[in-house]
Amino acid sequence: MKPAPENMKWSETIAFPRPPQDVRLLSPTAPPDWREQMRQREEAAFQRGRQEGENALRQQLVQQRNEIAELLNGIIASLRQAVPQVVAETETAVIQLALESAGKIVASLPLSSEMVEGVIREALRQVEDTAEIIIQLHPEDLALLRQHHAAILTGVPELGPLRFVGSADATRGGCLVQTRFGLIDARRETKLEQLRQALT
Repeated sequence: MKPAPENMKWSETIAFPRPPQDVRLLSPTAPPDWREQMRQREEAAFQRGRQEGENALRQQLVQQRNEIAELLNGIIASLRQAVPQVVAETETAVIQLALESAGKIVASLPLSSEMVEGVIREALRQVEDTAEIIIQLHPEDLALLRQHHAAILTGVPELGPLRFVGSADATRGGCLVQTRFGLIDARRETKLEQLRQALT
């Protein structure tokens, strides 16, 4: 068989020197129901795609649910650890606020000779030695007691005579009681500090 000339048109007749043998169709003729087969194949492909998509979505949802559960467990664990700390910090803050408020309220109370005398008598309850008791008062508090002729100035029967002196070390509303065995600090700020230490 000679090759066809390059300028030969496809519409021209090709002459073979002998009849062709073993000739076959490259693709079989489409069956009469090819449209139905194509539809079935498309439907099967659609169903496969949908099933694969559902499976992928299901796996993604399971993974997200596990991640959310892990996150929630972490948050709950953090809260369990944080709550005691928050409670402790809140208690400390409330105590601090209460002490500061109490200090301001006490400081703002008007002083009277009865109040000063009451503070002295309370401090004297801690005295064990009855000799040489010196009570240091703020000069204004001492003047207040003398102005009102307070009974404490004449002494306490169970302790005997008391010596009162004005001192800059004693703040208003409090006193310092000096004995041979030491000093009893009955100042307001000292009592508040002792209360603070007892509560914290």
